[in-house]
Amino acid sequence: MSFTEVANARLDAIGFRSTAPRRAVLQAIESAGSPFTVEELLETLPGVGRATVFRTVKLLHELDLLCRVPLEDGGVRYQLSEGEHHHHLVCRACGRFTEFTDLELDARIQEQARAHGFTLESHAVELYGVCGQCAR
Repeated sequence: MSFTEVANARLDAIGFRSTAPRRAVLQAIESAGSPFTVEELLETLPGVGRATVFRTVKLLHELDLLCRVPLEDGGVRYQLSEGEHHHHLVCRACGRFTEFTDLELDARIQEQARAHGFTLESHAVELYGVCGQCAR
């Protein structure tokens, strides 16, 4: 199944109608090819309302269908998610990011939270550097 089909099914399952503007947003996301900002997405969707794009991106992020990665400059980029809880390697040169999981790191973060009497509800880890392709 394509991203658009999966996303439509998930949205339908939680009671969101499949409207033409929402389908256009899903197709634009599927076609993006690289991490994107909401502003970049809006530029490709001149006939779709700003609020629809923002709401759809937010919903897809909440459903773990999109990754939201904060950048060092304060910006945020999105890309299709590859799965459940994960962290990101962010390339400073090309802007791409790669998902990774590390159960030991997650356990250590949980230990630190407990040691400080902190109830951890969620966490995110972004590591910034240069990807192998850009380093060549």
